[in-house]
Amino acid sequence: MIRDITIGQYYPAQSQVHRLDPRVKIVCTLAFLVSLFLQNSILGYVVAFAFLAMVIRLSKVPVKFIVRGLKPIVILLLFTVLMNLFLTRNGNILFHYGILTITEGGLRTCVFMTVRLIFLVMGSSIMTFTTTPNSLTDGIEKLLHPMNRIHVPVHEIAMMMSIALRFIPILLEETDKIMKAQIARGADFESGNILQRAKAMTPILVPLFVSAFRRANDLAMAMEARCYHGGDGRTKMKPLQYHRNDRVAYLITLLYLVAIVGAGRYIPFKIWIF
Repeated sequence: MIRDITIGQYYPAQSQVHRLDPRVKIVCTLAFLVSLFLQNSILGYVVAFAFLAMVIRLSKVPVKFIVRGLKPIVILLLFTVLMNLFLTRNGNILFHYGILTITEGGLRTCVFMTVRLIFLVMGSSIMTFTTTPNSLTDGIEKLLHPMNRIHVPVHEIAMMMSIALRFIPILLEETDKIMKAQIARGADFESGNILQRAKAMTPILVPLFVSAFRRANDLAMAMEARCYHGGDGRTKMKPLQYHRNDRVAYLITLLYLVAIVGAGRYIPFKIWIF
């Protein structure tokens, strides 16, 4: 399960998506995530799937690597499915037994919400797979730069987000090492019920917290040793500049938004699952 968590990892490749400006990838990712909540029709999700498939193909990130990142949210997906399936009661009744009732609206909401979550995770993962933490920090800082006028610490916020994102794979790797060391000493993390498994994780949490604080302290000392004092007066080794491909990416995303909004609202009829 630890190896299946791919959040914060960077997949090196020579692709058109990798070469895009980080600001473009951040804005386009946010636009894609927002678009998932703008419609509730089969046609709209087909458009979203086509756009996501095109981006994945252009990024040259293996599909199995992206799908593997969905395994940690299986429990969340199941919880979402059950809650929407049995608590949403709109339309004709399809199944009823005791307190359990499944309606057309509940089934439709359940399917749409599941697809929406899967697309949301896959779409946001593409951004981290194709963008290094340093580039992501520069992009966030550049996008939030106008907020400096109202004395918002933009550089510090971007730096904290980048460090937190970078620490995710590091801590996951550290957790994997600690688990293997505990298993070698006879620890059992697989047998028993949920409470017993949670209790068995205690020998992992303590050394993991100690390691996390030690790494944070080492990072703080390294930054102080290099005379880091925030973003005032600092220059960039690689200044961000828009190129032709970046403008094309913005245009494609804009066309996608027009298509998905039109599919969900302005088409005279909606294609539902029923």
